[in-house]
Amino acid sequence: MARPIVPVPDPASQPFWDACNEGKLIVQYCSMCDRRQFPPEAACRDCGFNFHLTWQETSGRAKIVGYSITYDSRLVQWHPLQPFLNVIVALEEDPVINFHTNLIDDFGTNLSEEPEIPIGATCEVQFVEAEPGRMIPEWKLA
Repeated sequence: MARPIVPVPDPASQPFWDACNEGKLIVQYCSMCDRRQFPPEAACRDCGFNFHLTWQETSGRAKIVGYSITYDSRLVQWHPLQPFLNVIVALEEDPVINFHTNLIDDFGTNLSEEPEIPIGATCEVQFVEAEPGRMIPEWKLA
């Protein structure tokens, strides 16, 4: 299912979106601080340097730490998908890194009004085509 709003990469996030198009979930890593960060930034949030930043591929696994259901979005582009489920997942490799995303089913369809979201449940990243040639990460229960 195509999404109505597609992220626009900037120089810091372009490698992330390129990796998504290859079916990989990556995050920035500062070798000086031994720290991962997401969303991508031009420099490390801790040391402030950029020359120690690299990219690390993740397992693509996370735990659900929170959720909400949107019934009335302010964004008109989202109205056809209402109600929709928003989940916050914490990356398995680094639970400080959270993705605010959708929970999807096996067919890539956004779940909505799920009666009981299993907080702590494991989920896996799935790459969904948002527009031709443009993949975005979504998550489904493992």
